[in-house]
Amino acid sequence: MRIATAARMRDLDRQAIETGGISSLELMEHAAEALAERAMEYLERQSVPRAVVFCGPGNNGGDGVAAARLLRRSGVEVRAVLVGDRDRMTPDCRAMESRLAEEGLRLEPFSDADPSFAAWALEAGVLLDALLGTGLTRPVTGDFATAIHMMNSADIPVLSADIPSGVEADTGRILGVAVQADATVTFTCPQAGHFVGKGQICTGSLTVAQIGVPQSMLDALEWDTWSTVPEDIRLPHRARDAHKGSFGRVCILGGSVGYSGAPVLAAKAAVRTGAGLVTLEVPAPIWPVVAQKLDVAMPYPLPAGKDGALALDSTEQALSRIAASDVALIGPGLSRTNGAGAVVRYILAHTERPVVLDADGINALMGHIDVLDARQGLATVLTPHDGEFVRLGGDLSGGDRLGAARSFAAEHGCVLVLKGHRTITAFPDGRTYINTTGNPGMAKGGSGDILAGMIVSLMAQGLTIRQAVPAAVCLHGQAGDLAAEEFGEYGMSPSDLIRKIPLTTKRF
Repeated sequence: MRIATAARMRDLDRQAIETGGISSLELMEHAAEALAERAMEYLERQSVPRAVVFCGPGNNGGDGVAAARLLRRSGVEVRAVLVGDRDRMTPDCRAMESRLAEEGLRLEPFSDADPSFAAWALEAGVLLDALLGTGLTRPVTGDFATAIHMMNSADIPVLSADIPSGVEADTGRILGVAVQADATVTFTCPQAGHFVGKGQICTGSLTVAQIGVPQSMLDALEWDTWSTVPEDIRLPHRARDAHKGSFGRVCILGGSVGYSGAPVLAAKAAVRTGAGLVTLEVPAPIWPVVAQKLDVAMPYPLPAGKDGALALDSTEQALSRIAASDVALIGPGLSRTNGAGAVVRYILAHTERPVVLDADGINALMGHIDVLDARQGLATVLTPHDGEFVRLGGDLSGGDRLGAARSFAAEHGCVLVLKGHRTITAFPDGRTYINTTGNPGMAKGGSGDILAGMIVSLMAQGLTIRQAVPAAVCLHGQAGDLAAEEFGEYGMSPSDLIRKIPLTTKRF
């Protein structure tokens, strides 16, 4: 699904008005129709349906005013209140107020001190948030904050128009305080704030309504941000005469004493995602343990130091097997010893094979980002969580994970998979994908190793890097969702997630 910035949405609305033969009031009417229709889903549960619409003075408020009129026509008891300065009302909002008056309703001034209004509102079946919309750029204060607190504290479903008031549309940041909506109806295209940061939590169930912006206008534009849903995934059909070499050779370099599980999880995930041949290189002290845990992937021992991690003299042996593979995964359980880090950096500097770096493969670049920069033009995928990303030099201080991921990928010429709630995949050309699958039950050690194994598996099977990485992230999350359905978020384990991978890929 295409994701627009707030500025692009303003431009699309303007173009639709100027060249598309549709008026701004007509766009607003269509938006109000979508809002009223969604609100009625809550109001059908009431014997005497009642709604309160909180309207700001801008066009977002105009959507709410128009929705109040349509709800009144449907037999709903409605009160619409204006929060903010009436002198700042936009012309379209004023026009909708005039239409509201024709229905016998008035746009009341908001007063949180009016006990009769509060008592009336507490009997409502739905509260509509049409306060601020997508243009918000500064913290919410005053009556707007008071109205938001009123909506959040009432035990009544809240429906937001366009985006929950208080959420920054392009980043998902909360600007002071934000509406905790049960559902949101946005128009034409969603924004990043519906998917990332706290904005995704505030959004609730999201509906994208088409209000009259011509499809041809959307199709004529270049889009750099997309959401990834399972329906977007297309895995290639397998040729009937294929053999194991047809589906790629994966080499995984990882493990150390005390961390034998991570590379095993990655290898099992690579196999379950369809890789034809999976080789696992581990330090010799853990080779017996790893070999006992694997029945398909092929483990090989490498020289290790007294610390149980890779020794420097393992470099050439490790590099030779990577050279014989299609894609390499480096890092799961590798440890942060000086020797292991030096091995990683040497391999990165001496192979042109596509490489996925996870966990300690990423940590090996701390203070050595020049090694990553030297691989620009080669396929290099990094899969950090926020802490690893910051240690690499990524900047999350502004609360804009999407922008930070995009900037890092462009600066260092890599593909960045910034893991977390709503994992973001950023490519060097600026295109980004926001994942929509997954759940908190996946927040356990080992989940990241499985994701890395899935990524390297799809890459080895011949999918382009732009196809493989977002697809693996999405499939990983969906496998986690299937595990949560069966075992619950508390009880599910990374091993359960691996067992669900075949059920996930089978769909596609």
